[in-house]
Amino acid sequence: MENNININKIEADKQLEIIKELNQRFEEEYEKTGIRKTYHIVTFGCQMNSRDSEKISGILKQIGYVETDTEDADFVIYNTCTVRENANNRVYGRLGHLGTLKKKRPGMLIALCGCMMQENTTVEKIKESYRFVDIIFGTHNIFKLAELIKIRLDNEETGGKQSDLMVVDLWKDTDMIVENLPNDRKYPFKAGVNIIFGCNNFCSYCIVPYVRGRERSRNPQDIIEEVKKLASEGVIEVMLLGQNVNSYGKNLNPPMSFAKLLSEIEKIEGIERIRFMTSHPKDLSQELIDVMGASKKICKHLHLPLQSGSSRLLKIMNRRYTKEDYLDLVERIRKAVPDISLTTDIIVGFPGETEEDFLETLDVVKKVRFDNAFTFLYSKRTGTPAAIMENQVEEKVAKERFDRLLAEIQNSAAKSSSRYEHTIQDVLVEEVNTQDENLLTGRLSNNMLVHFAGDKSLIGKLIPVYLEESKGFYYIGSQVK
Repeated sequence: MENNININKIEADKQLEIIKELNQRFEEEYEKTGIRKTYHIVTFGCQMNSRDSEKISGILKQIGYVETDTEDADFVIYNTCTVRENANNRVYGRLGHLGTLKKKRPGMLIALCGCMMQENTTVEKIKESYRFVDIIFGTHNIFKLAELIKIRLDNEETGGKQSDLMVVDLWKDTDMIVENLPNDRKYPFKAGVNIIFGCNNFCSYCIVPYVRGRERSRNPQDIIEEVKKLASEGVIEVMLLGQNVNSYGKNLNPPMSFAKLLSEIEKIEGIERIRFMTSHPKDLSQELIDVMGASKKICKHLHLPLQSGSSRLLKIMNRRYTKEDYLDLVERIRKAVPDISLTTDIIVGFPGETEEDFLETLDVVKKVRFDNAFTFLYSKRTGTPAAIMENQVEEKVAKERFDRLLAEIQNSAAKSSSRYEHTIQDVLVEEVNTQDENLLTGRLSNNMLVHFAGDKSLIGKLIPVYLEESKGFYYIGSQVK
């Protein structure tokens, strides 16, 4: 462990030196031209990708790039997702547009990173068909971005042809966790904090373990120091992130449970709200439930992916819990945190799903009364065991089941959210409403949105709001003065 820490520090110091060198190069160019180089990041996928994009943005700003809101920029980065194959197709479609832009912008750089880049067939296709891409890197070596930019710029200075300039740096896996590199948060008052990378679960429909690698937990002291620093900068809400946060600490020496980490973070002054995702039901311990029940800072929201209510299908999915296990877990959670909001993920039309299997899923939805659910029609994901399973469900049948499930979820969410009508709740004000500039948008502890009239000086503050009306998935409220 100590040896890894030393290696990671050496790597961090090296990257910071390269950032400094590039910054000097960019400053000299700015003095000559009076123009700052711009960058634009397009983020596909989950909150882990969003967090990665913040790291990328932090590195680029330290180098000397200035962010812009258009792809007509000096440097465009696509941070890709590959959970579903249509996500790959979206990237290919947009790459054609970037190629056209690049022809009009001499010196423009294009980089691709993220989960999609961890697939060999994808990278080979880009090498063959999109030679105008300059840099390709994956999920394990984001910290090397400055070095990759330097290599690409140095290659160009030596007079290489565009077709020979592409820099590809991909790692199959790693145990490295490089700390203390730049970071650019979207919000000054809330922040995501990675606590564990990778996944060991190998659900039969999921590509994540193949592109994010094996689980590796951050040192708890590094996490605690990061949260303390965030608190000193005015952050009042943190979101602890991992593909499976409940697995945190298993590979540490000595091991440390996720529940214990939460207890330590709760002690940090200035932090008023703690969120986390995602939780795998098979690893959610009674210790964690007890910590949540006793906490004054952990938000009253838990995202607990179900995927299916059929124990038969759950076994084929390699989820390692049954319908009864899940319902027992929900019962214990609700006993400890009576007012908790539960949300979930559900797949409809998994290979071999029968009407009886689907009815088991509907039964769980009715019994749990989810506040919201992300529902998906199963689609084959090349590279996963489920993609080659027999008994693929006919699309028409899956769609009919999907519609029935969605109706039940909407009914459940409406009933669940109405319980807070005509109550006063604390709201973290996040931004000016995107549809009506006279309104503010904030978030309850249970993660639901509230829209209400107020001054933008309230952004970043926790304030009491009266919830006048539930709209199913959000509230209309008024500030309590």
